Amino acid sequence: MKTAAILNVLGIILVALGMILLTPIGVALLAREYESILPFVVACFTSIVLGLICRMRGGFNQDFESINRTEGMLIVVLAWLVTGLVGGVPYLFYQLGPLDAFFESISGFTTTGATILRDFSLYPKTFFFWRSLSQWLGGMGIIVLFVAILPQFAVAGRQMFFAEAPGPTEEKITPRITQTAKALWLVYILLTLAEAVALHLLGMPPFDAVCNALSTMAAGGFSPHPQSILGYQSSAITWTVTLFMFLAGGNFALQYRVLFQAKLRSLLQNEEFRFYLGIVVVMSLFLGAVLMVQEQALWRNGLRDAFFQIVSILTTTGFASVDFGLWAIPAQTMLFTVMLVGGCAGSAGGGVKVVRVLFGLKYLKREIAQVVHPRAVLPIKIDRVTVPGEIQRQILGFLLFYIALMTLSSLMVTAIESDAVVGLVGTAATIGNIGPGYGTIGPMGTFGGLSPWTKMIFIVNMVVGRLELIPFLAMLHPDFWAFRSGMSRKER
Repeated sequence: MKTAAILNVLGIILVALGMILLTPIGVALLAREYESILPFVVACFTSIVLGLICRMRGGFNQDFESINRTEGMLIVVLAWLVTGLVGGVPYLFYQLGPLDAFFESISGFTTTGATILRDFSLYPKTFFFWRSLSQWLGGMGIIVLFVAILPQFAVAGRQMFFAEAPGPTEEKITPRITQTAKALWLVYILLTLAEAVALHLLGMPPFDAVCNALSTMAAGGFSPHPQSILGYQSSAITWTVTLFMFLAGGNFALQYRVLFQAKLRSLLQNEEFRFYLGIVVVMSLFLGAVLMVQEQALWRNGLRDAFFQIVSILTTTGFASVDFGLWAIPAQTMLFTVMLVGGCAGSAGGGVKVVRVLFGLKYLKREIAQVVHPRAVLPIKIDRVTVPGEIQRQILGFLLFYIALMTLSSLMVTAIESDAVVGLVGTAATIGNIGPGYGTIGPMGTFGGLSPWTKMIFIVNMVVGRLELIPFLAMLHPDFWAFRSGMSRKER
């Protein structure tokens, strides 16, 4: 690996992040929270200084074209970690300890939405704005953001772009990665603005509308209201947030084609989207029926809360329109089921991803048919295209490692907390970047009372889950750490 190139990329990212950290100061000035200016000035200074140190250590080298896939993976992992560390600096000024500040920051950037806060009244608006903004920045991806705005990554961005989102498909909507990143961010920004305006028109205060819109489109779930969307007591707001959460969990490249290329048929022709829509409708109707029967909910309220919570958990947003931790076991089981699915590939949502679940079902169907017809050649197709063997192996490997990591984390947390619910549901909620779970970590609860060891395990889960395991798994191989000053094209 070429340490100079890695340090220079990290340096550029840290300097750019430092400039972004000045944004909350505008909110502090508007809200007259002058005491909140210092935290972000310090964070900005810290990020820029660290970035310049990295650049100096790397010799200010601008040769990023030679970055290979392995180096791209390491850059992505380090970028998420240092972003979480620097992003947590402002929280230190609000009486959060170093571990809690790092937890809250990582939860924000990874769009998990698990919070350690206990009393929301202790914090100013600037604090909540940064929480939501950090989720919005991480929703589309830290690397995708900087590939879009920094010209230095016009060529080198390809390896980092795909390392950050190592899904089963590497989809581009324009020939150049930089243009693809900009196109995705254009859709992301327009949808965020549309939701903020809609929420405000429906009666939500302007500040809350902006913060909730940022968190919704990031599939994050941080809200300035301690009771999440439930606190606004508005069915119109609840249905509006449901719609935008659904969009946040959909493929943004597909939405770009619909909005800017007028390819309206792309939605219904896309097999993953049809399966995604089917999961939402079927599971919501079943959950609504359960709520009406067991919770004695009115049909309007039952369907509203069912659609909201299914979409919220499926897309890994984690908002709450009701305290679903109080629901009966059958209703909680349905939510836990969709918790294991996640959003679509190319979305802001985390989790396993709908396309992988779709492939898994097709794979099982093929294996059953193969038992009856052992000599038959039965390819697995998605969108009428045969899934290559290499992609099949990647998906199966991902699913196996996902289950293995979830099992290991669940056992460790259960042993530490002496609570199987926190162990299992907390692990599923953090590795899937969902946020709230059940019990003490439910939608109206907090992760603040957990053991420091549990918080550290959940931090690892959040980062690994956000990066979809692949960079993490690659780092376990000894050949990954072959550092060198340079590498010929033949060796690459």
